[in-house]
Amino acid sequence: QVHLVESGGGLVQPGGSLRLSCLASISFNNFKTMGWFRQAPGQERELVASITSGRTAYADSVKDRFSISRDVPKNTVDLQSDSLKPEDTAVYYCTVQNALGRSFWGQGTQVTVSS
Repeated sequence: QVHLVESGGGLVQPGGSLRLSCLASISFNNFKTMGWFRQAPGQERELVASITSGRTAYADSVKDRFSISRDVPKNTVDLQSDSLKPEDTAVYYCTVQNALGRSFWGQGTQVTVSS
């Protein structure tokens, strides 16, 4: 069983920044893909950013504002979120996927962007 624990969420004013972090219970060498999704109230969960074989991908809505990175020795994958907007308000979930296609999810961390 893989456990993922997110941290770093909170309340921030528009234009502010947050750094979300996800700690995995086992080595990231076991996973093919790591990423962050988010889900706003009444909306479907959507992909924010991902890393697959070292290559990153971003949703159009966060390009040039968010940056995903991983630290393999520490088993963490971070999401640096800058120039935050009210529409970025959501619960952010960390996810990893192994080579067999099985996905694991964290419990989520709330990000609220409001003045």
